[in-house]
Amino acid sequence: MPESRRSLSSHERVDNSEIQHRRIVIENSHGEKLVGVLHDTGSTETVVICHGFQSSKDRIPMLTFANVFERAMISSFRFDFAGNGESEGSFQYGNYRREAEDLRSVVQYLRGQNREISAIIGHSKGGNVVLLYAAKYNDVQTVVNISGRFFLERGIEFRLGKDYLKRIKENGFIDVRNRKGKFQYRATEESLMDRLTTNTHEACLSIHENCRVLTVHGSNDRIVHVTEASEFAKYIKNHKLCLIEGADHEFTSHQHQLASIVFSFVKLDPKKDDDSGDISTSSQDSMRSVVPIMSRI
Repeated sequence: MPESRRSLSSHERVDNSEIQHRRIVIENSHGEKLVGVLHDTGSTETVVICHGFQSSKDRIPMLTFANVFERAMISSFRFDFAGNGESEGSFQYGNYRREAEDLRSVVQYLRGQNREISAIIGHSKGGNVVLLYAAKYNDVQTVVNISGRFFLERGIEFRLGKDYLKRIKENGFIDVRNRKGKFQYRATEESLMDRLTTNTHEACLSIHENCRVLTVHGSNDRIVHVTEASEFAKYIKNHKLCLIEGADHEFTSHQHQLASIVFSFVKLDPKKDDDSGDISTSSQDSMRSVVPIMSRI
């Protein structure tokens, strides 16, 4: 996107403070270079933002989150997983656990720069990645899962076609093409097995009760059905669920509402948390409750 690329070296004035957008390259555990953008507000408090399947750091809602935290003078870092966007590596269909290790490399690098990681936020596949990270490392106390898939065995036929397991066993791979027949990516048997052996249920049970987790899902999500969101609530000990009425998988027409809900959760003082439980919001309800939040940012 032209705007995001231009922002890599831009300096902006917000509330009389200088905001810097800096392109940073971080090496992962496999020697691949991960490319990200640091929205440096001058605060060491930093939120890490993770994109989803076949997405990048430069798409919604990743840019939306970075901009909202920036207005609140909170730094954020959005980056491309290996094999995606500007980062090195080959694109893989599965890779959930390996992407959790990419996130680990990012967190360790930022901490090495004396930054405090206040939250990790993931959209779609990135939602699964931040939960896997939390289950394994337990060193970030606020985690946000947006449109993540609980049942990873679902949704495969949508991308790989019917009889995918038989075909991939026979050939070792499936080439995925778009509706116009243009090649998009190759799904290997190994990458499919990686997805099918990634245990979301086990990961959720492993997340420590001191870790606060928010799941946000749209009621009109046609990629991951909204009913999967409630599964996270069943197994994560310290969990809140927010369903946004009418929102699709990327919250295309609900960016303002999504960003406000996530911002409020990240900034909520756990000691003052009223533990009011899960919520479902409509667009009309959200505009009454969310606009005041945005006006303070």
